Order: sequence, then structure tokens, then C-alpha cells
Amino acid sequence: MYQRAVLVNLPKSESLDIEFLNIQYDVPTGFRKPKKQILKGVSGCFKSGELTAIMGPSGAGKSSLLNIMTGFQKSNVAGSLKFRSKNGDRGWNEYRKESCYIQQDDNLHALFTVQEVMMIAARLKIGNNLNHKGKQMVIDDVLDVLDLTKTKDTRCDRLSGGQRKRLSIALELVDNPPIMFLDEPTTGLDSSASLQCIAMLQSLARGGRTIICTIHQPSATIYEMFDHVYMLAEGRCVYQGDAKNTVNYLKKLGLTCPMYHNPADYIIEVITKEYGDFTDTLVNAATDRSWRATTPVKSILYHSDSVLKYNDENKTTVLIRPPSELHKFFVLTERSAIQLFRDWTVTHLKLAVHIVIGIIIGLLYENAGSSGAKSVSNALFMLVMVTYVCYTSFMPAVLRFPTELAIIRKERSNNWYRLRTYYAAFIVTNVPVQIFIVSVLGTIAYFMSSQPPELHRFGMFVLMLVLVALIAEGKGLALGATLTPVNGTFIGSILTCACLVFAGFLVLFNHMPKFMYYLTYSSYLRYSFEGLIQAIYGFNRPSLPCPMDNLDEPAYCQYRVPKALLKELAMIDCSYWNNVVILVAYLIVLRILAYIFLKRKISTL
Repeated sequence: MYQRAVLVNLPKSESLDIEFLNIQYDVPTGFRKPKKQILKGVSGCFKSGELTAIMGPSGAGKSSLLNIMTGFQKSNVAGSLKFRSKNGDRGWNEYRKESCYIQQDDNLHALFTVQEVMMIAARLKIGNNLNHKGKQMVIDDVLDVLDLTKTKDTRCDRLSGGQRKRLSIALELVDNPPIMFLDEPTTGLDSSASLQCIAMLQSLARGGRTIICTIHQPSATIYEMFDHVYMLAEGRCVYQGDAKNTVNYLKKLGLTCPMYHNPADYIIEVITKEYGDFTDTLVNAATDRSWRATTPVKSILYHSDSVLKYNDENKTTVLIRPPSELHKFFVLTERSAIQLFRDWTVTHLKLAVHIVIGIIIGLLYENAGSSGAKSVSNALFMLVMVTYVCYTSFMPAVLRFPTELAIIRKERSNNWYRLRTYYAAFIVTNVPVQIFIVSVLGTIAYFMSSQPPELHRFGMFVLMLVLVALIAEGKGLALGATLTPVNGTFIGSILTCACLVFAGFLVLFNHMPKFMYYLTYSSYLRYSFEGLIQAIYGFNRPSLPCPMDNLDEPAYCQYRVPKALLKELAMIDCSYWNNVVILVAYLIVLRILAYIFLKRKISTL
């Protein structure tokens, strides 16, 4: 199936070899306890043009070695890594830009088709130096090689396991990286799909790439397809050489693999001491690298100072430079907008619920804004509004980053974009949607509850609700990027309840102990509630009409004069615009904290 070794329409990159010497990795086991050594001074070389498998039993250190080479694990690591090319050694930063890491889980955007995610990847990796037709040629070439052409119009959440695995590889092949790392690429695949996956990786390696993957226990057919096997046991190398030389290697050490027995299974059985303890013997013998087969690199590809060469259909040479972060920002903004539009639970359902709740609240507080007898109920209406907006904005935000963390980390680590670019695009697309939905809610509730028909008061009312929604969302994003969804939801709910208590209505400011009153300055719901009260009853609003209980005497309207209500709530000297400034400061701080926590979360995963 995978006959073509070189993707002819892809930008070209240079082949790289990886040499590592005396790699050691320790992990802490507890406070003041000795560290556990995972890797114990392993050395070796992974060459371009070869398909390399890192193997070993569970706990042998294969994933740790892969994470060290990809840069996912940097702390508690000793030893040296060298990256050699035809034009000399490369530095770590340059090496990281030219490698990709395809993780075990296929983290894909479920709401996009194969064609769409491939085009987004091409726009983020190749940029506008190629026109749309040129990028489509690259995409068609990759999909053809990976046998995904028939799935171009299929959504990612409807792909089979093997197709998802191949699509994950296809996304990284768009810019033709010279080094590819894969963590357990056959996990979750049946025997046929596993064989196709390894055959495809072998074909890609023949194009001059360095392809390294971890694998648990492959079948005999798959095992023989690896050009180089690096076997680990107890954090030490016990074999490094061609898969086809495994039986002869063991035979030289006095270990005879039974006929018709899978060599991969047999060497794992030897490592796990089913036939006795031969670990030290294997470790000493593994220093001999003559068991490696000589696999010629079929094609050495050209690279020069971050400038890639691409041959188009007219055989002309086009320089492809990495796109700017500004270009990536516009691509991510478009992707985020499409995702918001297609995710009906985030936009369509939320808008529908807000409309229904706005109507219900409006009916419950009918004429509350125009009647002097209902001033207290109207103040409660404003508290209900800020509380509802707070919770409905906070809860979904707690789950936002946890659901996308794996995708963000994969794309960021594979040099798709910088985290700040993604975050800025998220803010730019999400904030207008939030403003629109909250404005719809506020408009319905405002006019159905008969609030003053004055444009400036209506604008101040909606502005305050929007600020509350954005602050609550920022709080949810910060907690979601720090804690688990369950803990974030719990802690956020408790904090919101505390802010609600100190808002100034459930317990009036005049009735609080002085030391408790000072705590109200930490509650953003205080400033939002004050702002709504000022918007409706401040700015010298005239006295409200008092309805008649009967034809002879009027009803008792204690707060028909707005200043009387403001005085009772201890808000007569408050400034609406001061509250706006404080809430904007809250908003900025929380958004910055959310970014800091997200960056820290991704770096520690």
C-alpha cells in the first residue's frame, strides 16, 4: 500500500541523526527519600533512513527515553544529546523545530473534516508563501501516501482508529519534518491496521527521515520491519541492532530462540528473567553496535537556515519561510470561530437557554423597575441577574481548557504556534460571542421587567452584566487551567457564593461588622451589584409612581424615592464608573492569570 518513499510535493528538509551518551534520569519518590533511577546511563544512535523501535517491558524506561529526546522531560536528566546532519551538528532549539512528536492518543478536533484539519495545518506550518492550490497539492500528496484520500470529507470523530492514527501522522507530515517520534503507534489497532501503520512508517523512513517509536510487544511480522531495535530492561540497554539480528545475537550469548517463536516475545521473556537472570550479560553485550544493519538513506533532502524549498507543478523553486505569529493568529481565530459556530452546546444551546431564562426572569419581576412599591424586589432582580450570569459563564469555562489541553500541548510542542497566539485567538473569538449572548439576556430581562426606557441606563445595565460574565469566565479559565474539572467547579462555586454574600444585599453593608465589611472589597459581585443599582436608581432618577391599592388610598411606597433605596443599601456615594474601572482591572488580572496557569499546566503535563 505504501510504496512511495518520498512525498514529492512536500517542502524538503534535511536528514538528521540523533546520538545520545550516558543518559540518566531520576524521579523523586517522596520527601527526603532517595530518588528512583529510571534510566541508568544509556547510550546509542538513531539514524536517518531507519525505522527505530524502543522496546522493553513495562517500567523499563522506554517512554522516559522518548520524552527526553522530544524535550517533554527536561528536569532530573543528565547526559548529552547530539544532532548530526550532513552540514554539521545542530543546536537543541533548531532540532526541536525540525522534529515532531505524535503521542499515543489521537488528539484531533472532532468538529472538523480531514480536509479542513489538513488545510489548517498547512496554513499554520507553510503559511501564505504557497497559494491555496499549492497547499492543496501538499495535502493531496500526504493523504494519498497515507491512504486517507477517501476520507477527505469525513469528520474526525467519525474516523476509525487506524484512520485517526494515520491522520495524526499526516498532520505532522505537512511540513515534512526530518525527525518523527511516535508513542505506541499501534495501540488500539487490530493486526491488519497495525501492519499497515508500521509499513507506512517504514516507507516514510526510507525517504530520509529519522523515525523513532515506542512499541510494546509487536507480532513477528511487524518486529522484522524495524531497521533498528533499541531494547531496554531496568533502565539499561540490552540490545541495539537490526530486528532480524535478534535471534543470532541471543544465540551468541547461549540463548536459543525456539523455532516458530516470535523473537520479540522471546527477548522480552529473557529480559523478564523467565529463563534466569541474564541482564548483566545482555547489558555488556549490547555495547557492541555491530549488530546494526547498514540501511542506506535513499534521499538526502536540502535545508538552509529555516528556508525550505518546494518544487511546484511547473518545476520552479519557491522559498517557504515559517509563517509569522500574526498569520497564525488569524488562522487560529478562524478555526476557533468555526468551532464555536459548530459546537451547538456552547453557542446555540446557551443562547436558547439565555432567551428562555430572560423571559422567565422578566415575567417574575414584571413592572419591578417602574413601581415604587417594588424597589426592593427590583434590587433582588439585579442580584439574580448577576448571579445567573456569573454561574452560567463560570461553569463552561472551567471545562474549556481541560478538554483541549491535549490538543494544545501537541500542536504547541510540534511548533504549530506559540501558546500566546492560541490564547489571543481564543479571547478574540470568544469575547464577542459572550457579549452577544449576555446582551440578549439583559435586553429581554430589562424591558420585560419595565426598567427605565432610557438608552444610557440600558447601556450601563448591559455593560455591567457583560463585565460580570467576562470576569466569571476568566475565573473559570484560571481554575480550569490549574485544577481538575471537579475541583475547579467546586472551588469556583464556593468562591462565587462567598462573593454573593459580600455583594451588599443578602447582608446590607450597614449591618455588617466593620472587619467583615472590609472583605466586601474583594468581591467583584459587590461592584457589579453596585453598578446595576447605580445604573437603574442613580444619576438623579426622579421619584417612581406608587400604585393604588384601592381607589381611596395609595399603597405604602417606602422606596419610591431612588435616593432612599441607595441610602438603605449604603450605595448613595458610589460611582458607577469607578466600579467599571475596578471590574475591568479584575477582568485583565484574571485573563493574565488564566494564561500563566495554562502555560504552567501545559509545561508540567
